Amino acid sequence: MAAAVAPALALPAVAQVNLMPRAEIERRQTSALLRRWVGFLLLALLVVAVVCGGTVWLQFGAQQRLASEQARTQSLLTDLAALSDVRATLELESELTTFREQAMATDLEWAGLLSTIESALPAGVAVSGFQLAPGGVPIGEESASEVGAVGSVFLKSAVPQDIVALVRTLRPVEGVLVAEAWKITPDPEGGFTYEIRVAFDQSVYTGAYREESGE
Repeated sequence: MAAAVAPALALPAVAQVNLMPRAEIERRQTSALLRRWVGFLLLALLVVAVVCGGTVWLQFGAQQRLASEQARTQSLLTDLAALSDVRATLELESELTTFREQAMATDLEWAGLLSTIESALPAGVAVSGFQLAPGGVPIGEESASEVGAVGSVFLKSAVPQDIVALVRTLRPVEGVLVAEAWKITPDPEGGFTYEIRVAFDQSVYTGAYREESGE
């Protein structure tokens, strides 16, 4: 049989009395509240410092990018200024090319023109000279049939020739628009000179400079 356990003695609760003065308690409470406020203030200052630091960093980055773009812009302006001479040269070249094209638009191929005339003349007649002036400037692709060189062609023969027959011989020549008998002059050294007034179309122009400028 188990032994009986003796009942524990119940001790009376010890009375606790706070002997700290009330002023000290209030001082401690005030100190704790002050420490909390100081902590909040320090945290707020830290947040403000972080935000200010971020703002300063962003501003610094923006200034760096702005400086980089300004340097790039200045470099482009410098390159553009360097190209201005090239652009001026190209414009001058274009103007000179246009001027030459207009000035030489009525350039005649004399050798070919005279050779064509001589090939149509009868035996014993040759070209002894010419006085030709260029006509109008070619305009457009259909201008070949317009009047080009105009003036006189002088033919010479040792024996008399029918000037009308000579004119009829020249009229079918390629490039001839008009051929008219003008006068016959005896040569003091023998023979005869025939002046024939002619007008050629603009196919007698070389067109060399126009073709060159169009390439």
